[in-house]
Amino acid sequence: MSEPAWTDAVVAEHLRKTFGTLVAVDDITMTIARGEVFGFLGPNGSGKTTTIRMLCGLMTPSGGTATVVGYDVRRDAERIRRRIGYMSQKFGLYDDLTVMENMRFYASIYGLHGAARRARLAELVAELGLGDRVDQLAGTLSGGWKQRLALACAVAHRPAMLFLDEPTAGVDPASRRIFWQRIHALAGQGTTILVTTHYMDEAEQCGRLAFLSRGHLIAVGTVPEILAQFHQPTIEDVFIELQRRDEGAVV
Repeated sequence: MSEPAWTDAVVAEHLRKTFGTLVAVDDITMTIARGEVFGFLGPNGSGKTTTIRMLCGLMTPSGGTATVVGYDVRRDAERIRRRIGYMSQKFGLYDDLTVMENMRFYASIYGLHGAARRARLAELVAELGLGDRVDQLAGTLSGGWKQRLALACAVAHRPAMLFLDEPTAGVDPASRRIFWQRIHALAGQGTTILVTTHYMDEAEQCGRLAFLSRGHLIAVGTVPEILAQFHQPTIEDVFIELQRRDEGAVV
């Protein structure tokens, strides 16, 4: 089956998710362009992770529609999962495997084998500076090195879109800077990035931002557009305002 043509990596219209009487996400409508670095922000409980799970094909929407890299989240969830990468703040790799063993395992899951796998992993080792760590057990790595390994595993199959759910939480500032350099390099190569973060200096590196509040999308735009809408001097002030609004919300 040939892949569908697509221009926008994400097209969501009136996306909704309920759990019984709880409305976790309500009426999310947005687009994310190919190659865009898109910040997805909001206080804890605002609906970010639920929305991401729907876009990744891991959770069926209760209402509305969405396509990711040209595929429908309801009908083509498995195809979406083969075309995206995902990285979270919690290190989800195997502590008792070496760096290279982890990379081989995840590359194999995504269908890379033989010479193609060896070439791709060598490329990632060089790009992410993992050469001196390939034989080290993943469980003994520092937070910054674990982050590099997790990113290598997430992009081993050259995904069209990468979902990053607070990937730099608890990582030192120097490692965060290196990570964001790599993110912009990936975007420059055409990979679409959706990232959630609680670091406002990271949010300001995104081309556009979306803010969620209690399951509702309340703002989408560039940093200057968001600041103008909320009449605030900084993105951090916008975030603080939303935290006050969302106090006591559970999603």
